[in-house]
Amino acid sequence: MEYHNPVLLHPTVDGLNIKPDGIYVDVTFGGGGHSKEILKRLGPNGKLFAFDQDEDALANALPDDRFTLINENFRFIKRFLRFHGVKSVDGILADLGVSSHQFDVPERGFSTRFDADLDMRMSQKNDLNAYRVVNEYDEQDLRRVFYDYGELKNAPALARTIIEGRERYPIKTTDELKEVLAKYLPERVRNKVLAQIYQAIRIEVNQEMDVLKEFIEQSLEILNPGGRFSVISYHSLEDRLVKRFIKNGMFEGEPERDFFGNFSVPFKTIGKLIVPDDAEIKINNRARSAKLRIAEKI
Repeated sequence: MEYHNPVLLHPTVDGLNIKPDGIYVDVTFGGGGHSKEILKRLGPNGKLFAFDQDEDALANALPDDRFTLINENFRFIKRFLRFHGVKSVDGILADLGVSSHQFDVPERGFSTRFDADLDMRMSQKNDLNAYRVVNEYDEQDLRRVFYDYGELKNAPALARTIIEGRERYPIKTTDELKEVLAKYLPERVRNKVLAQIYQAIRIEVNQEMDVLKEFIEQSLEILNPGGRFSVISYHSLEDRLVKRFIKNGMFEGEPERDFFGNFSVPFKTIGKLIVPDDAEIKINNRARSAKLRIAEKI
């Protein structure tokens, strides 16, 4: 099973400011690239817990007594760390989005390059898949998915066209979905629009925005003061949530200010936004849209 090079490997792990005897969490284990780097920097008494809901990732478990791999969604980070006797940690790393492996396995249905059954589940244990979203959602919900998660201005037209298309026959595969939506996929913008459509359906299938919010809130609870939060995002929806919470501890609205106009914040931003350089993007195309933000719990 091929897992590509981890994105922004050293800046992301550097951002954790690892203490040799600390406890760390990699919530997006995948091929284990970031986890291996963390283990290199831990001493004999350090601990690393990793999460991955994808059963394929279990084959990459690392043979190290300091390492524990948990086959669960990271929205349950607090619950499963407690199960392992851990109430607080010194650093949390997240490399959000779909892994290169998931994109490269055609039958998973994540990639616009291959024809496959409409699936897009990051965990095969989930009931909801892309087929159900495309064939069972009503027009209003489809419109919401395309507008909120794909940021597609023609979301109403896409939703109506899918409803009309599935009245003739169920839309079972990614190629059938492309065929139904063909008039919205002119050659000059085909790849961009398809990526937005796939992203929207995938986010809905995996509840990615809800999962991210729950994870960030729990991360704040379990990080020790001075603990680091190192997060790579790949699209504006993710990055806005991460940036906003780091800045003021909220996902929306404005925090309450005191008499002097000040408000308390949970995190201190460490450094500036980090993006891959041209050399990394050339080696690993997945890195092209990556944004790394690092914060420290106050």
